[in-house]
Amino acid sequence: MSAKNRHGIQATLTVLACVVLSACGSMKSMTSGLGDSKINPVNWITPYKIEIVQGNFVSREQVELLKPGMPRVQVRDVLGTPLLASVFHADRWDYVFTLKRQNTEPQALKLTVFFKNDVLERFEGDAMPSETEFVSRLDSRRKLGKVPVLELSEEQLQAAEKKRATSSVVPAAPATPVGPPSASYPPLESPAR
Repeated sequence: MSAKNRHGIQATLTVLACVVLSACGSMKSMTSGLGDSKINPVNWITPYKIEIVQGNFVSREQVELLKPGMPRVQVRDVLGTPLLASVFHADRWDYVFTLKRQNTEPQALKLTVFFKNDVLERFEGDAMPSETEFVSRLDSRRKLGKVPVLELSEEQLQAAEKKRATSSVVPAAPATPVGPPSASYPPLESPAR
């Protein structure tokens, strides 16, 4: 290939690269008002973001069980082991809970428990949700279908009892004793010479 042809190909590729790059800039200006729009092609493909759950979830029911004067052990039984127990703040336990999920706002809850002479003096923190409120927040928008009933009705229990009573249980015949397997093993030590 001659130098003249090579120079022409390089010039053509340079002009083509400039046209493509300027098209990217004009495409951005055309879609700038479509930032969160579903019709913006950039929003069609998003990376998967893993669910991040950290800390101890403390429910409103657990907080209601706390009473000033409770010993540390009893507080730990109610709330669980604290996420933060500092050596420098031995009379303070921090319960922190964070949940980060894709397409939802991060949730962060904090409860601080203060002790004096190894008994609960006071506690403060965010307004904690009840367990049912928290579970409803975890809705992943998946349609799981109808949940089966996990309890038997009275009629089903009676039918099961009748079925068990009518099935005749034949006592098993005593098994014949089986002797040790007849196998010959080599000696563990070599015979004396």
